[in-house]
Amino acid sequence: MPGQRDNHGAYRLVSWLGTATWAVVGGGFVINLTLNTIRADDVQIAHVCTLGVFFALVLARLMLAAVIRRRIRPALLVLVSAIALWAAGSVMLNASAEPDLTRFPSPGEWLFLASYLALAGYLILDEAHWRTSAREIWLEALVVLGGTTCLAGSLVLTPLGTLSGRGGLPLLLALLYPLIDVALALLVVAQVLLQMRPLNPRSGALIAGLLLFAVADLNFVANLSHGTYGFNTLDGLAWAGGFALLVEAACARRAERARPTPKSVHPSLMVLAAAVAIGVLALRPSGLGLYLTGPAVLTLFAAGGRLMLALRQANEAAHAFALARTDDLTLLPNRRSVLGRIDNALAEREPLGFMLLDLDGFKEINDTLGHAAGDSVLQLVAHRMRQALPPTVVVGRLGGDEYAVLLDSTDPLLLLETANLVLDAVRQPTLVDGIELSLSASIGITARADGDVDRTELLRRADVAMYQAKATRAGALIYDSHTDDFSRQRLRMAEELRRAIAEGQLVMYYQPQLDAGTLQVCGVEALVRWQHPHQGLLSPIAFLPAARREGLMLSLSETVSRLVIADLKRWRASGLELRVSLNCAPPELLSGVFLPRLFEAVDAAELAPESLVIEVTEDTFITEPERARATLAELRAHHIQIAIDDYGTGFSSLSYLRDLPVQELKMDRSFISAMTTDSRSRSIVSSTFQMARALHLRTVAEGVENAVVAADLIALGVDVLQGYHVARPMPADRVERWVREHVALSERRLA
Repeated sequence: MPGQRDNHGAYRLVSWLGTATWAVVGGGFVINLTLNTIRADDVQIAHVCTLGVFFALVLARLMLAAVIRRRIRPALLVLVSAIALWAAGSVMLNASAEPDLTRFPSPGEWLFLASYLALAGYLILDEAHWRTSAREIWLEALVVLGGTTCLAGSLVLTPLGTLSGRGGLPLLLALLYPLIDVALALLVVAQVLLQMRPLNPRSGALIAGLLLFAVADLNFVANLSHGTYGFNTLDGLAWAGGFALLVEAACARRAERARPTPKSVHPSLMVLAAAVAIGVLALRPSGLGLYLTGPAVLTLFAAGGRLMLALRQANEAAHAFALARTDDLTLLPNRRSVLGRIDNALAEREPLGFMLLDLDGFKEINDTLGHAAGDSVLQLVAHRMRQALPPTVVVGRLGGDEYAVLLDSTDPLLLLETANLVLDAVRQPTLVDGIELSLSASIGITARADGDVDRTELLRRADVAMYQAKATRAGALIYDSHTDDFSRQRLRMAEELRRAIAEGQLVMYYQPQLDAGTLQVCGVEALVRWQHPHQGLLSPIAFLPAARREGLMLSLSETVSRLVIADLKRWRASGLELRVSLNCAPPELLSGVFLPRLFEAVDAAELAPESLVIEVTEDTFITEPERARATLAELRAHHIQIAIDDYGTGFSSLSYLRDLPVQELKMDRSFISAMTTDSRSRSIVSSTFQMARALHLRTVAEGVENAVVAADLIALGVDVLQGYHVARPMPADRVERWVREHVALSERRLA
């Protein structure tokens, strides 16, 4: 791009000007050696011309660099002013033959002093872009530099001034220059140590240039005699070399990169620098006491500014700490604060009772009245809890509609009494947006146990107890390990079940079903078992809760359906025409994932879809009736039959029997087992069978335990019998033999 080509050209020009600058410095050295035997006037003229060319080159180089380097332009312009001031003072001194202008200090001496001040400003601005917000770092640097100047002036310049008397003040002023050079070099070193300036060749060039200044200024002091300037051309070349190094460092290309956070000066060093400044102001050392007043005052002002920043930062840190541990909405201790108190109590092994409160139905308040109303409820609940409990009890908000209560007691009675106080406070009538609400909450209670080493287990127990209280509507419950569905053992079982599904440890058992009219085998119900490597054969009641909690039901259902289809395909190949009933939980049935995979598996096995019966429970239709209706219609569209399992224990609406594509009703075993002893159960069974016949539905009676019940069911018109009286569940490889044995036995009876 044109802009990039222009920048490259400008950078090349900056580099060329640097080469020319060093050529002038070298040429000046050669000229000095060559003209050393010539008249002093010729040497002076050559010296002035060399300096003129040199300053023109370095100023042109800096101005060009400032044009193309916007990021460091302010620092470069300050350096330009420093060199321009020094050049102006040098020209004023060297271009005049007037005695007043060559007597030290000359009227142009203030230009040199101003040049050094600008040079200090450049060194500060040069790396300020790395850490523009770290004002404390720069104040610390001023304190250290000011204190160093005061200490040096007191220990070095003051004794010299005392020895030389008032006539020695020009010498002391001349001594300031090498001291300033060293102080500026130390400033660069301090910036490197404080990580405000990177340790690289640029920093080395700056230090080397300032040390060249110090050498030239010390030589100038040594040659100072009779109160007039006594420098030689080598001093001028040393100054020129120093400026060349400074300009070289300033114009060097640098890459922006991440920098570590600057380190702060140790407080003892700050106190020492401030003490030296106070001593200078109090004692006013003879000779240069007046000249040291400025650095001392600057040091104290910088120290005061740093102290004010430190106090403000401390206040901000305290405020931030309070905010970090306070809930913005309720002004109660927040989650971090509550967890910190729990950690402290556990670490000190102090008595600790912990309650976890969750508002019941809070989501409906948010959804109906809006989040502003919900926030008002949360604030009101927090206020009521705080007012109902003693100040020694900690009440905090963990987030959402969850609150925590901490007590320094493990007494179960006291914990329950406290929980009831909280519940009574929460249950008071609440008016929100003109609507009176009846709030309720569920509280889980636990206490620190001897084995508690961190808060994780404590929080888990309270959470379990809270959910149990919510499920049973008990209000408040103390954690009971016997009813903990989330114990470590069950969590371990869930992980083992995940591995069992992947490794094929699940096996299928089948319970035969008999046609009530012919007493011939018409189908089987598929029942999953887990062949656990250590615990043996486990029934579904042992692992289905863990599967539901851990989200394994879909994988489990897919594995079961795959095993069932494989068994059904093998039986069909051997000549057994069986109908297989397969249970499916509502979440998996309605997930939109299970059915497509089931249809694909049936098609791949080339089975008649009518040979599969999907058993669904009545709660499938309660939660999402429209979605359930569409899912069952999809099943029938693929010619898979549908059975209502455990009929009579759920919603038992006749509308879905009328409107949904159902082919089978399975009467719950609780009615079947009580039928011979309870007339009401018998009436329910009889009326259900009559209704099913009217709706052309097949009826299945499960839980048939003896011949008496079987005979009664046949008399009432049942279609299919299932239970231990018919056969116990059996492995898949025994089904075929059992069916053939049953057929043979039936034929012998008929014969």
